[in-house]
Amino acid sequence: MRIDAFGLDGRAAIVTGAARGIGLAVAERLNAAGAAVHGLDAQAPDTAPACCRSFAEVNITEADAVAEAVAAIAEPVTILVNNAGITRDRSLLKMSDEDWADVLNVNLTGAFTMIRAVAPGMIAAGGGAIINITSINGLRGKFGQANYAASKAGLIGLTKTAARELGRKGVRVNAVAPGMVLTEMALALPAEFRDKALAEAVLPHLAEPKDIANAVVFLASDAGRMITGQVLPVDCGQYI
Repeated sequence: MRIDAFGLDGRAAIVTGAARGIGLAVAERLNAAGAAVHGLDAQAPDTAPACCRSFAEVNITEADAVAEAVAAIAEPVTILVNNAGITRDRSLLKMSDEDWADVLNVNLTGAFTMIRAVAPGMIAAGGGAIINITSINGLRGKFGQANYAASKAGLIGLTKTAARELGRKGVRVNAVAPGMVLTEMALALPAEFRDKALAEAVLPHLAEPKDIANAVVFLASDAGRMITGQVLPVDCGQYI
């Protein structure tokens, strides 16, 4: 009998920031692995992606809205992917209070709000997997991204703390740290930005959204059942 350790049949997942880019790729891969995917995004698309069983427009920094969205899902959610994130790039001395607060609120507080809302259901179901999408810039810092790098570094601390608190209850918590990923947004940048990232990498190509999604499926599945509290870089070797 063939055993598929990467299969997610019978499991329900929430993916934040699922309307486009990495979030959409993650939703598609989870669905292909058998999960029932429920997408959340600050701006829902006109037509919900075919990979999502449901899709809701939710501000993940608002606890009441998050609680309502989670309660609306009838099945127990045992996979959470905190992918939603924004940037407001500016050098440290030119960064406004609003630029700082907006990025921290979405990228870090939003992930906290989602974990707090979903974890009790995972515990009641006997376990689950939470995957936070951080960044190599949360590990190394990045010029012009004090807010973003701080939020992603904070997300790593949140990942490790949640892994310690929830592990005995059967919930694994890990993070995936992309480098430059060839999303539509990245492809719209001047070529010099992609060229710089490629020069940092040790592999000859930059990652695509599907590469991040594959790492998420691994960590969500039974293939990763003994992994928790870890950060998995998917960056073509940019960080090393």
